[in-house]
Amino acid sequence: MALEINLKGKVALVTGISKGIGAGVASVLLEAGCQVSGCARQDTISPELSELYEKAERLGRPIHFVAADVTSYKDLELVVHSTIDRFKKIDILVSNAGVGIFEGLEGCSEDQWSHNLDLNLNSHWRLAKLCKPYLEKSDVANIIIMGSNHGFSTIPGCSPYNVTKTALRGLTQSIAIEWGPSIRCNCIAPGFIDTEQNRKWFQSFPDPDAEKKSTESKHPVKRLGTPEEIGGFCAFLSSPYARFITGTTYLVDGGRSALMQDS
Repeated sequence: MALEINLKGKVALVTGISKGIGAGVASVLLEAGCQVSGCARQDTISPELSELYEKAERLGRPIHFVAADVTSYKDLELVVHSTIDRFKKIDILVSNAGVGIFEGLEGCSEDQWSHNLDLNLNSHWRLAKLCKPYLEKSDVANIIIMGSNHGFSTIPGCSPYNVTKTALRGLTQSIAIEWGPSIRCNCIAPGFIDTEQNRKWFQSFPDPDAEKKSTESKHPVKRLGTPEEIGGFCAFLSSPYARFITGTTYLVDGGRSALMQDS
């Protein structure tokens, strides 16, 4: 029997949907049948967000979008309350929004450290709490927090980003333990995903193509991941097939972490 993920009639709230992983997650959840509510800091329509709007219209499931800064509690309240006003419920929360803040321990200022904590850790906790009363009314309540492979191992100069991504593993466990069994919670820790942010990073090298090929060669799958592949895993974790899964962080990195050293 073919494995089919059908999330028809479910409402998914996804943060950071204007590009990258968030856009990929929203796209896959739309295809799986979800009504999608999303937010992003920019109030301008990005090409990826425009594509999402077009897909949603084709599928007959228009997206609800709010411009919001997830470090603002008032903005988070607006996102949640407007989602309820539009769809009357929340079944799935994909708390995705975040930014790489790589300063190093000595180079990081107090303001940068505090901003990193607010954006990459506190916002996930605050949003989960705001969604909790509505998720508890759902028979499939599920929270997915977007972590990073830097939560498992990192390289010099990647703090304070890696500090918060490590902490998200603990947050995931606490939510699963304290809010279960009515709410499940898992974390996805993506590795190198082909996003605009990472493409800009390659452009910072003298030979971007060579640097990309070198990075791809360090993955057993010999390529980078796609936002849609992360979205597919979100759809699975939100499906009935994953009802026994909670409190776990999944490293999705194309096998990069399996290598003991670079060649």
